[in-house]
Amino acid sequence: MSGSLNKVQLIGRLGADPEIKQMVNGKNVARLSVATSQSWKDKTSGERKEKTEWHRVVIFNEGLVNIVQQYLKKGANIYIEGQLSTRKWKDEKSGQDKYSTEIVLQGYNSSLTMLGGKNNSNNTSEVSQQKSSLPNDQISQESPDLDDEIPF
Repeated sequence: MSGSLNKVQLIGRLGADPEIKQMVNGKNVARLSVATSQSWKDKTSGERKEKTEWHRVVIFNEGLVNIVQQYLKKGANIYIEGQLSTRKWKDEKSGQDKYSTEIVLQGYNSSLTMLGGKNNSNNTSEVSQQKSSLPNDQISQESPDLDDEIPF
């Protein structure tokens, strides 16, 4: 197989306050719900239309989890880089297999940048950025119990 690339870049707003959970190994994980929106003008009616996509983001990098815990709240505008990951889990009520696709920040090439919001004078001021320095195989692949609900 020739080279492959699994990289996601998003700029969006948090739809809820970050959720911080402790994993079995004692380390914290952050879970975010990030909204990206696109808008356009309908050609026939002339009215403005908008579509919002919700993205699940899971952060295993300890330094980034600390930044999220201290500084991010619902409505924050952020830029993230991570990888797509699909995990399988069993629904406790029905016993059926379910799948969740998430953007995971761990290992190399994962980053989070807090972007200035409406209250800041410079809308794209970079408040904080941190990249992980651990290769993927040095980070626990353990996934916490993350349910399948999107907070609105």
